[in-house]
Amino acid sequence: MQESPSTLAGVQEIEVKYRVARLEPLLDALALRGVVLSDPITQDDQAYAPAHWDYGQSKVGVPFARLRTEAGRHLFTVKVPVDNEMACREHESLVADRDQMHQALLAMGFRPTIRIVKTRRTGVLDGLSLCVDDVQHAGGFLEVEQLVPITESGLATQRRLDEFVMSLGVPVQRTTDTYDSLIRAQLLGV
Repeated sequence: MQESPSTLAGVQEIEVKYRVARLEPLLDALALRGVVLSDPITQDDQAYAPAHWDYGQSKVGVPFARLRTEAGRHLFTVKVPVDNEMACREHESLVADRDQMHQALLAMGFRPTIRIVKTRRTGVLDGLSLCVDDVQHAGGFLEVEQLVPITESGLATQRRLDEFVMSLGVPVQRTTDTYDSLIRAQLLGV
């Protein structure tokens, strides 16, 4: 697995995300490339936004937080989109007490937005992190992520990642929305 961005100075996480109607063809294509996926794990995420921000506004340059619980561990993450929502500076750390971190976020002016619960399987291939997700209220997805220097164009990296996904030859639909936006749209019927 790649090191997290928080352990690497001057690095940004770039990702592309695809809606996948049927996961089986995707899993077969990844296996043909030699990708071994992890066992499924449940991730329970609470997304947070600054009190002054609302859906429909740009996310670029705005810090967003997340509290994730996975296998009894709590991870606090802050992402700041650089080029777009999928090209972010990211900082993360384990926290001992999810509720206390939640209270701290509220005290810092963040507000909870959407709860994201998903089953995730991960793998790696040629420096790429692959996530196959089944997201409650949103469906199946493939995320492909790569850590690149902050000086590298997120858009150029996203084009390369998109070329990789298209080379798999499976039906996917690219989305530029984050899971919180996708779930919110589904729940509100927009």
